[in-house]
Amino acid sequence: MVFSRTRQLRTTKRLTGDRKGDHYPFSLQFYQLPPTENISLTEFETFAIERLKLLKSVENFGVSYLKGSLEYNAKLESELRKLKFVCLAPNDEIDDKVYDIRRKDHISHFILRLAYCQSEDLRRWFIQQEMDLFKFRFNLLPKEKVQEFLRFNDLEYVAISGEEKDLLQHDLMNSTFGLSTAKLEDCEFYKVPFQAALDLVRPRKVFLSKGFAFIPHKDIVTLILNDFRTRLSKALALSARSLPVVQSDERLQPLLSHLRPYNMTSNVGRTRIPMYRQSFELSSKSFPLCMRQLHKSLREHHHLRHGGRMQYGLFLKGIGLTLEQALQFWKLEFTKGKVDSEKFDKTYSYSIRHNYGKEGKRTDYTPYSCMKIILSNPPSQGDYHGCPFRHSDPELLKQKLQSFKVSSTGINQILDLVKGMHFQLACQKYFELTHNVDDCGFSLNHPNQYFAESQKLLTGGRDVKKEQAPMESSQANPPSQVTSSLSSSTNVTSTQSEEMEDLEQILSEY
Repeated sequence: MVFSRTRQLRTTKRLTGDRKGDHYPFSLQFYQLPPTENISLTEFETFAIERLKLLKSVENFGVSYLKGSLEYNAKLESELRKLKFVCLAPNDEIDDKVYDIRRKDHISHFILRLAYCQSEDLRRWFIQQEMDLFKFRFNLLPKEKVQEFLRFNDLEYVAISGEEKDLLQHDLMNSTFGLSTAKLEDCEFYKVPFQAALDLVRPRKVFLSKGFAFIPHKDIVTLILNDFRTRLSKALALSARSLPVVQSDERLQPLLSHLRPYNMTSNVGRTRIPMYRQSFELSSKSFPLCMRQLHKSLREHHHLRHGGRMQYGLFLKGIGLTLEQALQFWKLEFTKGKVDSEKFDKTYSYSIRHNYGKEGKRTDYTPYSCMKIILSNPPSQGDYHGCPFRHSDPELLKQKLQSFKVSSTGINQILDLVKGMHFQLACQKYFELTHNVDDCGFSLNHPNQYFAESQKLLTGGRDVKKEQAPMESSQANPPSQVTSSLSSSTNVTSTQSEEMEDLEQILSEY
């Protein structure tokens, strides 16, 4: 894409007739070919912001409603219409309006690729939301369009004929849950190599014959999504290689740097925790359950395994714990157990400095999001990391909630959400119950967001005060100020020691 500094009319020729259909024949895309036309920076920014709003809505609706439910579909369709991303062409007519909507969908996707290829967390978030959006759109395709779409994207999913379906009727009905003779007539089956459907073959959900799997229409979406995810993941990796060129463009870099969801920003949750001589009564309510669980285990056992140290350490970093404070805090806690000071310095201090970007490849790691905690690295026996709502036994979760003085009614509400696999909604309900609010007013997707929203609520909406590091000076002190300087240095050391004691006292109250 080429960008102009001022807003201009598009210089590309308007497409007419079949040429429109050649560019965007379907209402959804695999986004295989990047756009090559000229657009203004204003249009670039507008498309990107509207696409980001759409993906954030996809994420929020996925948290608030069951994906695929009537409420979820209605909300998402309304948002697509509001942001003008609905691109179904009635009667196969691709007029100027439909073409412009599909063009916007195409270009905006590639713009966000540039913004979201920069780290693993960004790529994971972007892929998940694009997959949910793709799945919703795919389910809107008419049956006669599905086969055309698959052929257009070189996918090996061929719908079987009516004669073959009649021939295999008994096997198809036995292998497909809830399929009756009446439903069989309306159900499309696709014949694919079994290697492409291992996720369905493994649990024996499909019929196999002569090296092919026969997959009902409702399950073919799974295979197409896997293909979409693979292609998009590879494309993002390729986009990451071109980052130096993009970042060197002074026109694009400021725009791309602002295209981040809350839970992916580089300064997410960087609000300084009010721990030094400030009311720890407020901050003690602000840890989400996953972090309270980790801290409780740390205080009891004076040790956390690697997964727990990563999850809890990055969370503390996000709420303002500096590298020096982190080293002191972890050392103070570990040396109360079986780890002596020398072993801590040799075994554990490196990983803490690594998290702060001071070792290894010097990456400044960000705190884990809810999705990363839920979906990656599940805890095993002896681990305390992960999401309590996702990874805890219901009875154990109930006991934890009771220990934190959650009412019986509230516990039942949380457990109902957990049974429905709405883990983030369960955490959101926990927030509402522990803060005595009917509606928290936000969609929870990050532990540091939980902390920030809690602090905002508990402090009456005031921004939490941030601490500033003392200014360093390279100028030598004159002789007359040596005594004063030595005295100040002693006071600073004393203050740091007192602050560390306050930190230990406050965190011991969680």
